[in-house]
Amino acid sequence: MVAANTLSGPEKEALFSSRIAGWAGLRGVVAAVFALVLLGGAYAIVLAQVSGERGIAPTASSADIEVRGIKVDETADNAEEARQQAWRRAQREAWSRVDGPPISDSQLSSMVSSIVIQREQVGPKRYIATLGVIFDRQRAARYLGGAATARSSAPMLLIPVTVSGGTFTAFEVRNPWQRAWAEYNPGRSRIDYVRPTGAGGDSLLLNYGQAGRRSRAWWRSTLDQYGAADALVPVARLDYEFPGGPVKGTFTARYGPDSKVLETFELTAETSGALPDMLAQAVERIDSTYEAALASGKLQPDPTLRLGAGGEVDPALQRLIELGRAIQSREAAERRAAEAAASGETPATDTPTPPVAAAVVRSFVVQFATPDAQTFDGSLSSVRGTAGVRGVAVTSTAMGGTSVMSVSYGGTLEELAAALRARGFTVRQGANALAISR
Repeated sequence: MVAANTLSGPEKEALFSSRIAGWAGLRGVVAAVFALVLLGGAYAIVLAQVSGERGIAPTASSADIEVRGIKVDETADNAEEARQQAWRRAQREAWSRVDGPPISDSQLSSMVSSIVIQREQVGPKRYIATLGVIFDRQRAARYLGGAATARSSAPMLLIPVTVSGGTFTAFEVRNPWQRAWAEYNPGRSRIDYVRPTGAGGDSLLLNYGQAGRRSRAWWRSTLDQYGAADALVPVARLDYEFPGGPVKGTFTARYGPDSKVLETFELTAETSGALPDMLAQAVERIDSTYEAALASGKLQPDPTLRLGAGGEVDPALQRLIELGRAIQSREAAERRAAEAAASGETPATDTPTPPVAAAVVRSFVVQFATPDAQTFDGSLSSVRGTAGVRGVAVTSTAMGGTSVMSVSYGGTLEELAAALRARGFTVRQGANALAISR
């Protein structure tokens, strides 16, 4: 190695420059490795958020009529006879719970599609169990009447939220409250529940943060993906006194993007083993709360969720807009007539113009930067308000990155790009696609 003090001035500068360049190259390599580590960690985090067993598919999603929680205790000469007696008793009790008229046991058995065993204990001559009875709707309808079992609500997206130990959970991990709603059969309910399984991207999209969000654009995008008109958010706060001991549950029935409260009540399970029964009872009561709200007119889809969805406007608002335009046109015509009379000229009459051929509506892919929720909402609103845009649908959401929307536009891609530039966007044009930012 050459000592720096034996070199001349230019040689020292060359030596220092080479060392600085080496350090700069090393820093670049370190930065690249660090970026790869961060990307790998981010990928692992996202993968961990969607992988694993998270979903609980609805186990009772038919339109049949189900009654659960029937407790039976029968004795007989043997276990099989005790079981048959208990099942017949459960059928009769379930039929009375749905206000069925008096019928024979043979008629009743013909309408039972299945018996659900929630819990049972079998002895040599005794049968103790908690059962559920499912009646075939088509066969039972002639006795119960169609009006009492009709479903009349709009499709409602269900997001059950559990609060336990300071943690708010929806579909991130399997939990008893999620399972209680998955096992609930809404055949007798007038509420049209849209129940996600919780698998795949449900754990990312339908979380407690979404339940408390106020953005209408965000809610419209989410509801469109599940074919729902509004959202229901039943919240269960579970407080465990000690492991295996009593569990106190505080339940709140919420609905809509503003998270409005319909009812709050409390239930207690004496042991952890009794928790599923308590949650099933809470589900039944919350469903009754939603049905009562539907009957009183409270449980209606939020009208602000329909504005801008697919380019459609509420009919009442559309009539007000048309009325305002008609008034403006009449006032403008009166002003022109008054000006013409003051100047002594003959007022010009509007000459009909030949009809213009309707523009062909095409669908284009538009990528837009979404560093935060405010930018996401602003971009959607601005694009929807662009002249010529017939409809907007979000196909991919990536907060902190680039989201994607499908835009139905009455014109060419170049015309859409020009219209978006007029709205203040920076537009990059590709093959049948645009990338916009502000």
